[in-house]
Amino acid sequence: MMIESENIDVFIIGGSIGGLACAHALLKTGSCNITVFERAKAISAAGAGLGLGDEALEVVRSFGLAKELDSITQPLYVEINRAVAPDGHVRQVYEDRIYNHRSLHWSDLHKVLLNALPQDIIHFGTTVTGVEQASGSKRTVVRAQSKREGADADDMHHISVECDLVIAADGSMSDTRRRFKPDESRRYSGYCAWRGVVTDKEAREAAQAAREAYPELGSALYFDLAQDSHAVLYELPGQRLNWLWYINQPEPNLTGHSVTVKADDQRIKDMRERAARTFTPELAALMQATEAPFINAIYDREPLELWAYGRIVLVGEAAHPTTPHALRSTNMAICDAGALGRSLAEHPRDIPAALRKFQEQRIACTAREVLFSRHLGRLKQSLDTKHDWFAADKKLCESLGQANMADFSN
Repeated sequence: MMIESENIDVFIIGGSIGGLACAHALLKTGSCNITVFERAKAISAAGAGLGLGDEALEVVRSFGLAKELDSITQPLYVEINRAVAPDGHVRQVYEDRIYNHRSLHWSDLHKVLLNALPQDIIHFGTTVTGVEQASGSKRTVVRAQSKREGADADDMHHISVECDLVIAADGSMSDTRRRFKPDESRRYSGYCAWRGVVTDKEAREAAQAAREAYPELGSALYFDLAQDSHAVLYELPGQRLNWLWYINQPEPNLTGHSVTVKADDQRIKDMRERAARTFTPELAALMQATEAPFINAIYDREPLELWAYGRIVLVGEAAHPTTPHALRSTNMAICDAGALGRSLAEHPRDIPAALRKFQEQRIACTAREVLFSRHLGRLKQSLDTKHDWFAADKKLCESLGQANMADFSN
């Protein structure tokens, strides 16, 4: 016999950082029963580095995770942009010494969020196959399927449940978003990124040389601007150096939901040779010493004017896929979770009112962040105008700063 609960039943589609942050924020309200469906059987320790700003950090701390957050992060106090050449010539063109971020590895944050949740609310290996809301109904039906342990591939367990609210945190290739925007397509940025993480232990000489060439590694986020290209370098806890290199190129042929490509030996060899022709010897050596770099195709989408459709709401990358140049993707997802939790806490019995308030708080600011990040990527990749960063004037150099996001309009 089921006991009637005054709590609202919430299903979250997606068990990545955005979905888990939503679970924390809604559990904090004390008025939500939470279930999380994640299509992957497990979340791997792959991924790369990220930086969290003050607002996202405060949201995670509000989940009671301040101590855990401190243990997996380290300060990024400074943003530094430099013009660089393969002969080692460097010109610092912009710096911001009140950057106020913290660096960490994606998988470390995911693990902290996951371990702090009741494990019985999260269902890995469960794919949502449909979400239906009858006209005028206050309940939504979620249909999903999973494979029983040891069962044949075709022997799927089918699930059908009702809830009061569906939160779609199913990423940049969101099936939920496609339901409401069937004719929309993602926007390829015009470039891909090589990415890698290398430890001091794995590449002692290259790491030592990089630390000498980048003296503020450990507290600074470096951007190296080359000809029609740029790279990013910063340190993660555990003496891990995280780098990215953006290269203009045609859109790759991708399938499924992933935007990452595993590079074969020949592509890695070509990349390493090209790095030596593009960047300073120290950064090129670090890239060459990374054992398994991978390729990330860079996409975003046009900002939406609406995230809530009845009792289904988009959050995180499902709502606002963005390029990574302002370090906003994970930040926005976490801030979405915090805002949604606050809105539901203020309107625990009026979901439409809570969703209206949530959208009022988040849609305009995330649209600006998406468009600013797009602008910054095109600027640094010289996609609209060719730039010689060694000769750039003060105004152009100052336009590189992430601090300009607050005043950006397009």
